Amino acid sequence: MTTNSLHGHVALVTGGSRGIGAAIVKMLAEAGAAVAINYRERVTEAEALAKGITAAGGRAVAIAADVSEAAEVAGMVERARTALGPVDILVNNAGIAIVKGVDDLTEEDFDRTIAVNLKSAFLCTQAVLPMMRTRQWGRIVNISSGAARGAGSIGPHYNASKAGMEGLTRGYAARLVKEGITVNAVAPSLIETDMMKGQTGLVSRIPIGRFGTADEVAQAVMLLVDNPYMTGQTIAMSGGMTFN
Repeated sequence: MTTNSLHGHVALVTGGSRGIGAAIVKMLAEAGAAVAINYRERVTEAEALAKGITAAGGRAVAIAADVSEAAEVAGMVERARTALGPVDILVNNAGIAIVKGVDDLTEEDFDRTIAVNLKSAFLCTQAVLPMMRTRQWGRIVNISSGAARGAGSIGPHYNASKAGMEGLTRGYAARLVKEGITVNAVAPSLIETDMMKGQTGLVSRIPIGRFGTADEVAQAVMLLVDNPYMTGQTIAMSGGMTFN
């Protein structure tokens, strides 16, 4: 990724205040993109991230929104457009992980997981598509998970939400390919984030011998943003646990 290669582009990263989302925000900003940082609750982290980018000469804004709600998504996208310009890079990273055994899983757990992890990607994609179509250029990257194809450590509701996200990725990719818009996914398995705190026992399952880092996931996102020929693909990042 060459410095300022994304100058003139505007990115929106959902769930961008910490972890993988924050790493993606930083790399997009370093590449010259203006970045809208979406968050739901962590205003302090999101504002600090935006301030850091601005202080370094970049453009960023923090925007609160529950991306599982259509009205909030519409407001968020409008605020991003007003503050920074038309959004032409979207990273659907927002997600929740409700760790539940099969017998403890409730309908509410299932519905909330599907709404936050899957429906949000649909709502955000629909909201930014008109701007991408106007430019005849767009990059959509969905943050999936190894759980889309493997057993996962969270639960079947989470598996379903991430498998759905990869289906969404392929469906949009096929229908937008002629319009200069690529749609891809990155599927990390065990990454060192808040979600994985206290899960050190899982390291023994990773052939490479450690958790992945948020920066390593962000690098894969940047590869997809930078590549106009790759669409409908999922990049798996599992430290050798699984192979496509």
